[in-house]
Amino acid sequence: MSLKVGYTTLWVRDQDEALAFFEKLGFEVREDVKNGDYRWLSVASTEQPDLAITLAKPGYPMDEPTSQAVAGALAKGMLSTLVFTTDDCFATAAAIKAKGIEFTRDAGERGYGVDAAFRDPSGNEYRLLQTAP
Repeated sequence: MSLKVGYTTLWVRDQDEALAFFEKLGFEVREDVKNGDYRWLSVASTEQPDLAITLAKPGYPMDEPTSQAVAGALAKGMLSTLVFTTDDCFATAAAIKAKGIEFTRDAGERGYGVDAAFRDPSGNEYRLLQTAP
């Protein structure tokens, strides 16, 4: 039996806005399919093409109370789950900043390595990590 993670879901306010953000990070569209009001949109890094991030907007197939709860948590920045890794956190953070992306924590030495944090237009916060040797 072969089992591996192929997709992870990231909740976003606006899929086009999220797509533009991920394109700034160098990700490419893997799938963009519409079925009525539902849109399946996923992106993947050229460095890791076998793992896609589905940029999902709260709504169908959820019921309305669940959709509202997810949208509320997203608005508070409570649904961030991604940690990006890099060989050089300082240089990568500088390159991302140069593209106009907001950092909430500058790159700095921590006990576990070098780390920084940045935010997307939906309010999701991401970590950028260079692990200690």
